[in-house]
Amino acid sequence: MSMDGAGVLKRTLTEDEAAILDAWNASLQGGTSLQSGRIRMAELQTQAKAVFSQLRNAIVSGGLDADGEHFVPLRESLADISRSRAIQGFTPTDTANFVFSLKEPIFEALRRMSAADDSGFAASVLAAGKILDRLGLQTMEVFLASREEVIGRQGQEIAELSTPVVRLWDGILALPLIGTLDSARTGVVMENLLQAIVDEEAEIAIIDITGVPTVDTLVAQHLLKTVAAARLMGADCIVSGIRPQIAQTMVHLGVELNVVSKATLADAFAVALRRTGRKIVRQQTASTEERR
Repeated sequence: MSMDGAGVLKRTLTEDEAAILDAWNASLQGGTSLQSGRIRMAELQTQAKAVFSQLRNAIVSGGLDADGEHFVPLRESLADISRSRAIQGFTPTDTANFVFSLKEPIFEALRRMSAADDSGFAASVLAAGKILDRLGLQTMEVFLASREEVIGRQGQEIAELSTPVVRLWDGILALPLIGTLDSARTGVVMENLLQAIVDEEAEIAIIDITGVPTVDTLVAQHLLKTVAAARLMGADCIVSGIRPQIAQTMVHLGVELNVVSKATLADAFAVALRRTGRKIVRQQTASTEERR
C-alpha cells in the first residue's frame, strides 16, 4: 500500500533514527569542520543528536512546514549553533554543511523504508529536501548576520586601539592617527582626545597625521571638528605630519586647516614646549680633565 511523503518521512525518522545518526556523524567526521580543530567530535555528535531529535519531533507533531510553530525549538538551536560558529571563525561552507550533510543519510533511510513504493519514496525525498533546504538557508542567514556583528565589533575595537592618546609631557598630548578618517572614527578620536585632555589637564594636543594616506576636503573637515572640540575644552592644537604630497593636494583643493601645522611630530613637540615655557637643552659633556 502506498504511503504519502509525510507518512514515509515520519516513519523513517522514528524507526531508523540510529542508522541516520550514525551515517550523519560519519559524514560530519569526514568534513572540514572537525579537521579545522575548532570543534571536537564529542561536541559535534551532541549537536547532531539534539538537532535530529528536534527535527523528528517537529515533523511528527507539526507537519512539513519548516517555518511553522513546531519548528521553533529547532530553528533556535540552529541559530545558536550558527552564532557560536561565526564567533569561532568557521567558514560559511562548514556551517551550511552541518545541515545539508543530513540530506544523504535521510535519503538513504527513505530508500530503505520505501523500497517497494516509488511514489512514496519520491514524495518523501521531496518533502525532506524542502525542509532541510529551508533550515539550511535560515542557518546561513543567522551565521552571516552574526559574522557581520563580529566584524563590526572588531572594527570598532580596532578603531579605538588605533587612536591612542599619548602623554608626551606635562600638559602636552599627542594623538597619532593611522589610516583614513571617516565620520564614525572621528567620533572615537574626539571622544578619546577630549577625555585625555580632561584627565591630563592638557594645554596642547598634537594631532599627528603622518599615518593618514590622503587628506581631502572630508578628512580636513573631520580634523577641524576635532580641533574645534579640543579648543572648547581649553587645549590648543597643532597638526603635524603633513607630507609634501598632502600639502600640494590641500593647496589644490583649497583646503585651509586654520591651525598651526608642522612637518614632523618632533617639530610640533618643540613648538608645544616653547608655548608651555619649556625647552630641551643638550647636556654638556664633561672634559677629560674634569673627569680626572
